[in-house]
Amino acid sequence: MGKKADLADADPGKLAREFVNPTPKGEFKSFAEEMDSAYHPHKVEAGWNDWWEASGYYEASSDPSDTRPKFSICLPPPNVTGSLHLGHALTAAVQDMLIRWHRMRGYNCMWIPGVDHAGIATQTVVEKKIKKEEGKTRHDYGREPFVDKVMEWKEQYGNRITMQLRRLGCSLDWSREVFTMDAPRAASVQEAFVRFHEMGLLYRGVRLTNWCSQLKSAISDIEVDYQDIEKRTRISVPGYERTIPFGVIWSFAYEFADGSGEIVVATTRPETMLGDTAVAVHPDDPRYAHCHGKMLKHPFVDRLIPVICDAELVQMEFGTGAVKVTPAHDPNDFKCGKRHDLAMITILDDDGNMNAEAGPFAGRKRFDARFDVLAELKNKGLSRGEAENPMRLGLCSRTGDVIEPLLKPQWWVNCAPMAKRATEAVRTGQLKIMPDFHEATWFRWLDNIQDWCVSRQLWWGHRIPAWYPRRKTADGASWEDLGEPIVARNVEEARAKALEDEALAPGLASGAVELFQDEDVLDTWFSSGLFPFSPLGWPDLSAPDMKAGWHPTTLLETGHDILFFWVARMVMCSLALTDKLPFTEVYLHAMVRDKYGRKMSKSLGNVVDPLEVINGYKLTDLLAKLDQGNLDPKEVAKAKDAQTKEFPGGIPECGSDALRFGLLAYTQQGRDVNLDIQRILSYRQFCNKLWQATRFALQKFPPGFRPEPLPCVIDATAPNGPTAVFDSLADAWILDRLHAACAAVDAHLKAYEIADAISAVYVFWYDDFCSTYLEATKPTLDPAMPVPESARRAARLTLYTCLHFGLRLLHPFMPFVTEELYQRVRLLAGLEHSSCMIAEFPDGQASAVWANAKVVARMETLRTVAAAIRAVRSEYLRGEHDRYAPEVFVSCGDADTAALLKAEVPTLGALARSSSQPPPASIAVLPPNCAPPKGCALVNASTDVAVFVLLAGVVDLGAEVARLEKEVTKVQGFKDKLVKSMASPNYAKAPANKRAEDATKLAGFDAQLATLADAIAQLKYYADDERPACSARLGHDAHHADFYPRQQATHWRAHRSAVPTPPYSPRPRVRPPPRDTAPAPHSGQRRLDGGRALAARLSTL
Repeated sequence: MGKKADLADADPGKLAREFVNPTPKGEFKSFAEEMDSAYHPHKVEAGWNDWWEASGYYEASSDPSDTRPKFSICLPPPNVTGSLHLGHALTAAVQDMLIRWHRMRGYNCMWIPGVDHAGIATQTVVEKKIKKEEGKTRHDYGREPFVDKVMEWKEQYGNRITMQLRRLGCSLDWSREVFTMDAPRAASVQEAFVRFHEMGLLYRGVRLTNWCSQLKSAISDIEVDYQDIEKRTRISVPGYERTIPFGVIWSFAYEFADGSGEIVVATTRPETMLGDTAVAVHPDDPRYAHCHGKMLKHPFVDRLIPVICDAELVQMEFGTGAVKVTPAHDPNDFKCGKRHDLAMITILDDDGNMNAEAGPFAGRKRFDARFDVLAELKNKGLSRGEAENPMRLGLCSRTGDVIEPLLKPQWWVNCAPMAKRATEAVRTGQLKIMPDFHEATWFRWLDNIQDWCVSRQLWWGHRIPAWYPRRKTADGASWEDLGEPIVARNVEEARAKALEDEALAPGLASGAVELFQDEDVLDTWFSSGLFPFSPLGWPDLSAPDMKAGWHPTTLLETGHDILFFWVARMVMCSLALTDKLPFTEVYLHAMVRDKYGRKMSKSLGNVVDPLEVINGYKLTDLLAKLDQGNLDPKEVAKAKDAQTKEFPGGIPECGSDALRFGLLAYTQQGRDVNLDIQRILSYRQFCNKLWQATRFALQKFPPGFRPEPLPCVIDATAPNGPTAVFDSLADAWILDRLHAACAAVDAHLKAYEIADAISAVYVFWYDDFCSTYLEATKPTLDPAMPVPESARRAARLTLYTCLHFGLRLLHPFMPFVTEELYQRVRLLAGLEHSSCMIAEFPDGQASAVWANAKVVARMETLRTVAAAIRAVRSEYLRGEHDRYAPEVFVSCGDADTAALLKAEVPTLGALARSSSQPPPASIAVLPPNCAPPKGCALVNASTDVAVFVLLAGVVDLGAEVARLEKEVTKVQGFKDKLVKSMASPNYAKAPANKRAEDATKLAGFDAQLATLADAIAQLKYYADDERPACSARLGHDAHHADFYPRQQATHWRAHRSAVPTPPYSPRPRVRPPPRDTAPAPHSGQRRLDGGRALAARLSTL
């Protein structure tokens, strides 16, 4: 209990929360103080965004004289309904990385910020808020005061969104920030509405809509979520205390009016029978040939309904072959009603209650009426049973309410002509969608597009620019419509149009006729569909950004979930209104889910604010935040339980750079991102590694250092073109790796292979630079070592080059820490401060002369042998022997490899150490036909290189054999138990995943036993002292043995016999952690799998 209490009281955000930034807003940081010994994200990231913004680095130029190539993106405007979540953070990270990369490549970059008014979502949030806090509804306020209330709320939370974006380091052009309901955007919306109407694409009509009774508004088809129900399922519906059954089909009978019998029909919505106006049968169905045209008696209302024939609606083989027809409440029935000119009887009001047409059930809530209708059918003897029936249930994506098809007069846009142009643009390659597998979805939706319902029965949003001419009724108590609504940009234009109508002009002149604006507002996606050209000034083609050619923009980057909501509508609207595509490329990233693959949901407690990850957050504060929201008390309790389990100690402080880098690394995972916060934390540790490496490197430069050309000669005869030749193998190798990383990152980004770019830059910094080059060059940089000054100078210049190139290479991904370290590197070199974000991006072209495959192969040999040495040391020389420096012997079957190892003994020794272990006492390359001394452990580094580490006198080999034999007994016991279980008669009935898991376990036990057997054989062999001694006595001859750091004479035993062991498998070059798991922070040392077995293959991270 004590440990849990301590975790609950932990405050991981305390340091960030209490930190006071000493840099005045917008000014450049002071570097008078020495670097901190450790990386602290809140200190490093403070101040940089203010300086970047104040310096004007974010602003694009529309100056006609600016000839730089353009690159532009429009930020998907987040909803002004609170704060950004991690899905928004992923979008921001991808877009900012692309903008920074292009800016460093010399592009004139424009990244347009904006916030969406989010009509339904925002009105719902504010209505819940005033209901909870004041006990009022919007109707208590009235339209205008309520809209003002929502605007106040927007001002409060809209600023939070921009603050979050700035904290993420988003280099948005804030001078071009827009709000979808600001005055210029309102003008764009009005213009678009009028033009669509003039084109004949926009009309007002009575059609079936998707009606949400909770919102009291229509919603579009793509705002409906569908739940597949396979069998009888009781579902909680908003507004009902009891659950409602779905996945059931009920049958009942209609009696003929003449008393001659009955027809049985079936329905999954029995309450809708109150709106039935016909029963349809197939004209070719012999069972009902005698019924054609006969009338049926409705059991509850005074209505006769005909039996009609309809081959399109009815499938003879389904059910009874007779179908009830409710034209006002079902899309298929609506079409049937149109074909047969049936009455369209609406039985529901806007609240989802039964209206007067429902007869005795009027006033009942729709699902309460369901139970009532079923009960009354039984009472009348008309019920004919029920059965389970698979179905798809439409739910409002905003409220979770069950959608009702309802006949309503609405405004519609005919999308078919625009959709055709949008699909042609992709098919002809004018518009490229990436990844290209999303193209199939694009075609499937647009080729089957329906008319778009753009009106919403809300108060918050762009009010529809249409006016109805009305006059008072004779009694003066109400108004009556006079003809069709007048679509216009404003009331003055509407009046002018009305005056042109001879029937309306006299009444308008006398005041008897007045114009009333439509009460509805436009769908939110109508205004955001005008991005990106409306933020650029459209419809004013003389606006600076429009004249400068910023439309169309270059790229749209967003989540694949809004491919239809937003992307397709932007393309259709832009083609229709500007005759141009809004962009030429679409890059769709994955969706962010929690680490269990669940959708982010407030009720699940897995929605995380990016600032909580950046700064750290207490568990108690996370829980308190749930109480402040609008969740149902039951959902609050569920969310609290989930958060307590997921974050028992709160959310650790990770910083913006780690969050961005982690999110970007997930982009290769596929359609969904299963985000684990612990993985983000591991990238903070990567930042610390970067910090420590740069800090170490900067300490190796003398005062007054100034960069100069690298000391090398150019080999113009090299087979792959001119190649730089360096004296130091380590220097040549790291420069080759730096060039390869630069070229790879640039190529991957050009192909939008973001995760691969992340991998390339991570490998260079972590594995190549930190874990290999810095270790290899430590002896050279150590003033106590007898190294020529020219070698030290070359090493320092190489270090400087790696920092100068590497920080610029990493900057688009991690802007804050790279800017901080880049400025320290410039300070070292005596250069004035200039931002890393406007420095040239190293694309690999200028460094091509550093590429050298031979150097890479030679260095990989050293790394492989060093890894083998470390593997043996980590296996046996641990604990009390951790600081022991063993003697090492290497046997080579290839003369060139032997020569390389002899020449690079100092580098090999440096690489064979670890943070806790010193270099080996000596490293000797064995002469041909000589064996190492007694008491060595062997590991095969490759097929022709064997490494021997002398353990005699340090490790009791006999005791180790005994320990390993006990381990064999233990593992064998586990295996025998598993084999017995798998051999049982009932095992075949076990679940497939259980059998697969057991097979994996069995293979693992076999591998462990084989590994232990090899290790025991080695130890027994090298503990044996009965081998013949070598007659040769080796001295200081370099052809026989080299020692690091000293040389000595040793007796050898000849006639070495090989012990059969599996070849040593070096760890592959480090890649970023797997996309779907969080990595543990690692020290760069290789470890053996399979416990303490020497012969095992090395594990990979």
